[in-house]
Amino acid sequence: MSVGPEPDGATPLADEERVGLIADWVATREDLNVVEQANVARGLTGVLRGRPPSLERALDDVFLRGLHRRLFGAVWSWAGTYRTTERNIGLDPWQVPVAVRSLLDDARYWLAPGVEWITVDQALCQVHHRVVAIHPFPNGNGRTARAYTDALARAAGRPVFTWGGGGDLQRATPDRGAYLRALRALDRGPEDSQALDALVAFARS
Repeated sequence: MSVGPEPDGATPLADEERVGLIADWVATREDLNVVEQANVARGLTGVLRGRPPSLERALDDVFLRGLHRRLFGAVWSWAGTYRTTERNIGLDPWQVPVAVRSLLDDARYWLAPGVEWITVDQALCQVHHRVVAIHPFPNGNGRTARAYTDALARAAGRPVFTWGGGGDLQRATPDRGAYLRALRALDRGPEDSQALDALVAFARS
């Protein structure tokens, strides 16, 4: 399969993960985008329109892995499975399961009733940033992180995010550039409230 050039911030697939492609007619990156977008669109229907999950259910790594499977299960045989290979970003593969569980433990604290030092939207965007930084899956981490953040928002009684107006953040657009700049600012300063507020502002724009 010829995957072509990747947009800024995207992750190349390892050879063994390309073998997991279910749609064997896919020959180009454009073909792959088509089948992934169709699968993601179907998967998002349940996330955005179905009954909201409880916070308890959503703050579980089983839910996160199931969401990835829902978004990409018709495309990749490894959908819903944490990666086992290294990437140009993200943690070492062996660290991923523990890091995800640690994040979800933090999120339970951030989203607990009565917490005042962090707003719900800040907590949700902090979760989003950490999922992207961990990079738990072989591919589709950004889309999964956004869908997961929206699922958590609904579980917390907040509206889903618009992510820069709903444009295609997979392509090299000004919105994608703004999104990546906000994420990278938090990479440099995870405790920087201004950087976190910038990500919240983009997500709500």
